[in-house]
Amino acid sequence: SVVRELVDNALDAGATQISVRLSAGGVRLITVEDDGSGIPQDELHVALRRHATSKIMNLNELETVATMGFRGEALAAIAAVSDMALLSRPAAQENAYALDARSGVLRPVARSPGTTVEVKELFFSTPARRKFLKTDATELAHCIESVRRHALARPDVGFAVWHEGRLVEQWRATFVPGQGDSRDALARRLSDVLGADFVAQSVALQHRAGPVTVTGRAGLPDTARARADHQYCYVNGRFVRDKVLSHAARSAYEDLLHGHKQPVYALYVEIDPARVDVNVHPTKIEVRFRDSREVHQAVRHALENALAVPRAAALGAADTPAATQPGGAGNVPPRRPPVQPWQSWQAQTAIPLEERGHLVADMQALWGSGKDPVRAA
Repeated sequence: SVVRELVDNALDAGATQISVRLSAGGVRLITVEDDGSGIPQDELHVALRRHATSKIMNLNELETVATMGFRGEALAAIAAVSDMALLSRPAAQENAYALDARSGVLRPVARSPGTTVEVKELFFSTPARRKFLKTDATELAHCIESVRRHALARPDVGFAVWHEGRLVEQWRATFVPGQGDSRDALARRLSDVLGADFVAQSVALQHRAGPVTVTGRAGLPDTARARADHQYCYVNGRFVRDKVLSHAARSAYEDLLHGHKQPVYALYVEIDPARVDVNVHPTKIEVRFRDSREVHQAVRHALENALAVPRAAALGAADTPAATQPGGAGNVPPRRPPVQPWQSWQAQTAIPLEERGHLVADMQALWGSGKDPVRAA
């Protein structure tokens, strides 16, 4: 949660490169560095106050939230349960300044434009909470997954994750605004994050229905997994787990998947911020649509239309004879179908007409002698 909130702030600050440095899975140290707009010297103290935010200017913006974070609770909550320091420098400011969250001491430091947040000894002041943390490896996996979710939504930003001084994950920016195609950049980022096989075994989708636009890639049915760990849904750039979106995706695959197989996909839903409420869950991972039916239909139709082409090609290949398929042997005669058990039984019981008279005479003689014709046979 700490990593997610700090990366959200970095993205809202306009960062193009974000580095996350961890120690002991993030329990000992979490450092998030960015090259964003920075925080002025006179606002560093205000940034640590509860419900203080620079992302909401009026009540109208609260109804149409277009930023990743907006409540102003993250920095204050993190500072209350850890030893936190805030270093920042705007581009127009000569020096950077560091603020110690516990002592309130502000001192000048050397730093390029941007912001660095250092979180040391998480939950050291609340031992009961710290006992519920998982192992370092598990916490590290959660931190990497949090950064991965951001990386899939922002191909224009580079991400790097360090653990104990070792680079464990790095995703370079694949898109420069105003240069190149954004869809190609997204495909390259998906290949970097989820693997080249995902892009090779998936189809691109582009669908617009009224105020809803759905883009991304949908995996072919052959790539289905036992777990739903490769299902990524985004609403206006925000990763969400929404029942409407997941049900729509499952409905599109219902004729292609059987059992408990889970499809893989990366869906990006763009909708007017006034038609979605992102303030219904503390972690902002759930949203509520004003008209969930239109969103459900848009996502389902987008997936069905994208999967219809490979499905039709597969059916056409299955109906094409082997002699007309590429690489088929056109001069080889068709193989004789194998004889089924019931066909073999019928062939054995087909007795010639001239032999049936002797068989009937023999059976009548057995019945006249009082013997069981079945045992005698």
